[in-house]
Amino acid sequence: MKYKRSERLVFMTRHLTAHPNQLIPLTFFVEKFNQAKSSISEDIRIIKEVFENDGIGIVRTTAGAGGGVTFQPRISYSRAEEIVEGFVDMLKTKERLLPGGYLYMSDIMGNPTLMNDISELIATMYGDEEIDAVVTIATKGISLANAVARKLNVPVAVIRKDNKVTEGSTVSVNYVSGSTRKIETMVLSKRTLKEGSKVLVVDDFLRAGGSITGVINLMEEFAATVVGVSVLVEAKQVEHRRFNDYTSLLKVSDIDEFNQSFLVEEGNCLEYIEETFQKHES
Repeated sequence: MKYKRSERLVFMTRHLTAHPNQLIPLTFFVEKFNQAKSSISEDIRIIKEVFENDGIGIVRTTAGAGGGVTFQPRISYSRAEEIVEGFVDMLKTKERLLPGGYLYMSDIMGNPTLMNDISELIATMYGDEEIDAVVTIATKGISLANAVARKLNVPVAVIRKDNKVTEGSTVSVNYVSGSTRKIETMVLSKRTLKEGSKVLVVDDFLRAGGSITGVINLMEEFAATVVGVSVLVEAKQVEHRRFNDYTSLLKVSDIDEFNQSFLVEEGNCLEYIEETFQKHES
């Protein structure tokens, strides 16, 4: 079958975005379309230009016998601002405030379009870290972790609070819950995460940080390196937070259950993205 250039571009765009952060040999496209490498290289140049100009991502080519092309999702700063602003508008409705100062976020975590947008933002922040797995805690963070892992093209490791026979041998640690101050346990199957992995930890909400600290301790049992921690929302006015190296999309503060009010503002993710862009420009 003879493909027109427009048809090749559609297929190649679809294939690259479906396999992010994966080196695809040029020979794959050469054999698929029965075209010379020079023609395929020109197609990739067109895709690269459009992707980078429109803030879709970075297209990198590698020369040599084992050369190929890799697509790395990376949104523009203006697109990141749009996502954060839209998230602020969605979160700040007073009906979200629950007894105990908690926020209702189940509809947010179950919104696939929003999770896709937010995962693109998080992948932009951490796309250069050569991450091997995304780690989260069951159950609220799973949808976010899956979305981020899809953009990074890595597996998800879900930490649970109890042993399941289907998990096989497990590793567990005890930690102090930041909200209840109780000693709790978290468990991860030995087969879920390779020893020495570089991991990104994601979660929906950060208060005192007890759970995340437990995750970091559990990662030490796997000799894993935590290259980043990213949360959707953080409680701003928290004393004695157990760690400070993380990114957040939003911050909430001044929670008043009696008057059903609270404040929502941007987190530090836009600052982090700006620093990431500055590193690439330098």
